[in-house]
Amino acid sequence: MSTAPASTSTALADAERHLRAAGLKVTAPRLAVLDAVTGNGHLDAEAVHERIRADLPGTSLQSVYNVLGALHGAGLLRRIEPAGSPALYESRIGDNHHHVVCTRCHAVADIDCVVGEPPCLVPADAGGFAIHTAEVTFWGLCAECRQVPPA
Repeated sequence: MSTAPASTSTALADAERHLRAAGLKVTAPRLAVLDAVTGNGHLDAEAVHERIRADLPGTSLQSVYNVLGALHGAGLLRRIEPAGSPALYESRIGDNHHHVVCTRCHAVADIDCVVGEPPCLVPADAGGFAIHTAEVTFWGLCAECRQVPPA
């Protein structure tokens, strides 16, 4: 009989199912990275590495990069690359949401689609492309940074 809480075993089974459905082999590092990113906002590879180190101490930062690349390539994670920031990974996939980045503390938050259905924005001239996604990054000060006077 398993001693893991039902929610943990359900999450693990879901992660295994998602990996298999994406054509990926189920491995401990893939499960750990997927778990570390799922529901935890926008994380860079170093933050993911820190989250999994206790459970998988032999996992290198390079391995985390490799797993993140595989999970992104399989469509299980989304990668965003705000200017001046390392790549960030999130588990919110399957929609065309956008992001806002604080110019002071670099916090990142999701913003739902700007207008209507994806791609949310329609260019004046698509140059013959069939547009399916629009990626927008808004920049500004988060609520916490707005409370602190500039240095």
